[in-house]
Amino acid sequence: MPPRVWRTDEVTPLAPHQHDPALPTEAGAAEFLTTFAIAIPDDTPAETVGEVEALEAGRAKELAGQGLLQRLWRLLGRSRAWLVAWPRGAADAGTIESLPMDRWMTAQTTPLTSHPSDPAQVTR
Repeated sequence: MPPRVWRTDEVTPLAPHQHDPALPTEAGAAEFLTTFAIAIPDDTPAETVGEVEALEAGRAKELAGQGLLQRLWRLLGRSRAWLVAWPRGAADAGTIESLPMDRWMTAQTTPLTSHPSDPAQVTR
């Protein structure tokens, strides 16, 4: 690609996430990439972690059903996940805070725009 002299690339290997709803992309929807870093305190009982993980799975299904969670991936070898969501407005601003693991997460959300060479856009 000719513009590579002006950019730097970083490849991040992704793996499937057990709660990925794998829903199709909505054309023209605003997309947001949220990176989560999860740090569970060492003294947290395993039973508590298991309960919160089960609640997290249920909440992921709810968000997918509402169209707020389209894809979910894991970063290989790290306790982090990437989420792509399509919030519909200010009412969805608390979506991340509604996740049961929020107490152990730090999140960074980046708004995305479409790329003119995106194969999904070019083929439409």
